[in-house]
Amino acid sequence: MNATAPSPSPASSRAVKPSASSAPPVPSPPRATSAVGPVEKLLLAAATDSGCEVPGDLSDALTAAGVSGGRWVDAVMDAGVIPDETRFFKALASRLGMDFTEIPVPAGGSGQPLHQCLPARLALRHRLLPGRDESTALELYTYDPFDLEARHMAGQTLNRGIVWTLSPRTQVIEALRQGYGVGAERFEEMLDGRLATMENDALKQEVTVLEDNEEATVMSFVNQIFSEAIRERATDIHIEPLESDVRIRYRVDGALNEVAVPPNVRLLQNSLVSRLKIMAHLDIAERRLPQDGRINLELGGSRYDVRVATIPSVNGESVSLRLLGRERMDLGALGLSTHLEAQIRGLLAMPNGIILVTGPTGSGKSSTLYTFLRELNTKDRRIVTIEDPVENKLDGVVQIAVKPEINLTFSAGLRSILRGDPNVIMVGEMRDLETTEIAIRGALTGHLVFSTLHTNDAVGGISRLVDMGIEPFLIASSVRAFLAQRLVRRLCPHCRRPAEEHQHHDNYLNSIGFPLDQKHLIFSAGGCRECRGTGYRGRMAIVEICTINSAMQELIADRAPVSALRAKARAEGMIPMRDYGWLKVISGETTIEEVIAVTAADHGH
Repeated sequence: MNATAPSPSPASSRAVKPSASSAPPVPSPPRATSAVGPVEKLLLAAATDSGCEVPGDLSDALTAAGVSGGRWVDAVMDAGVIPDETRFFKALASRLGMDFTEIPVPAGGSGQPLHQCLPARLALRHRLLPGRDESTALELYTYDPFDLEARHMAGQTLNRGIVWTLSPRTQVIEALRQGYGVGAERFEEMLDGRLATMENDALKQEVTVLEDNEEATVMSFVNQIFSEAIRERATDIHIEPLESDVRIRYRVDGALNEVAVPPNVRLLQNSLVSRLKIMAHLDIAERRLPQDGRINLELGGSRYDVRVATIPSVNGESVSLRLLGRERMDLGALGLSTHLEAQIRGLLAMPNGIILVTGPTGSGKSSTLYTFLRELNTKDRRIVTIEDPVENKLDGVVQIAVKPEINLTFSAGLRSILRGDPNVIMVGEMRDLETTEIAIRGALTGHLVFSTLHTNDAVGGISRLVDMGIEPFLIASSVRAFLAQRLVRRLCPHCRRPAEEHQHHDNYLNSIGFPLDQKHLIFSAGGCRECRGTGYRGRMAIVEICTINSAMQELIADRAPVSALRAKARAEGMIPMRDYGWLKVISGETTIEEVIAVTAADHGH
């Protein structure tokens, strides 16, 4: 409730007593649509104090909020005209005579969990964050001092003194998210009246049947898990049962981060897993065997493919969810240097041959191949893929999923593809000799073939094929290039800072091959709210490309050792992956530590 009411006095903003007289029902006078009310005037004055230079736009936003019944403070912040959020709320607190705290304390001074201080439904609905818990009063942080309904509800629920403190909106919302856990409000609704009866359901029930009044709430809880993961830019969600709890983790920028969850979430583990199984069209009665499925998800106007994998464990079923966005990737989005991008475009223009992308699991090989296919996907080309599994669906591309149980393997599918008149073929992985031989045969008969290999570097792909049993002369005549890549975290542009002199000594930089004359251009990770304190935001590829020209073909056919092949590739212009990484360090896009972490296996340090 956001009635146009006089601004709270210092005394009333400090404490709300539990008596009926301390939190009286506040009538809702009609909102002013032409004249500016006292609350609007106060907000405009605080905005001016904080440096807002377009009060006209802010006035329009407040008028719109008055007509629609929205929150005034949210209207101010969503207008996008406040240059400094902290200054605005500090100025507002000063004008209201309220205390101001910049960094809210997520748990009270007693160390109690937040849900024990204030119910999740009330806290999350009205954005109230419990702070210091003293013997006579509980401190509550809020960013909306004009939410009189929140004050009334808090006074009734707590039945004790309340000390109100104003804090920036971003900090309050983030602290609530971390303190109460993902989906806490919906989860609390599901638990009402069920704690006593559900204590042992996870062990007793063979099939979880959702009650009618519960199903919609479970769906909302699952949607909140997905929404939070997408907001965090997660690529994977892992829901893992522990002995007495359930752990939810997101993989963000390659690193797993545990997510705060509501207490007693274990009690509804079966309902949560069953909901995900229903969405993925899996058998909810089968809990003894692993299952794989897919969910088509649409959130915030964006569509996602979600790969679902369930794994039975001694504590219950674990669910892994891979989030695959449908945004269109192009070569420019890979962040390659101009020279490397031109080199790749030249390879894609070739009429036939094999282009192999190498690297360990999780190095972005599939994403790179999909980017190549999107570049080639035109009306005059027929593209066919065979994958295990199909990760991204591409319009206009014939995609085949491997199914070993019916003998649809890479080799069997590839034979059929070659009879289907394709121009471009993509094989998910060169796993065995038979598949590789068929792919080579396809390249030699006029097809452009893409695939992946698990090797540490580009030149290592040559020895890997020889070890598989491929004749060197076939490699020399069919393979056009090996592209090795790794993913490194990208520095957050909001908090990156120049590295200090003592961070990297000259002897160390010499030992890793970093050019000393570029030392002054090294940046290091900071940490801010935009990157959740990690100093990194997003990932990028560092690559090396070994093209198989006539000089390399002769060495391969002569069975030259890897050392000779690598030396020749460098002489022919190949930029080693670590050296390419240094270019990204010098341009301020990543750090020395990130490059070292992904290239240590190739260099020994």
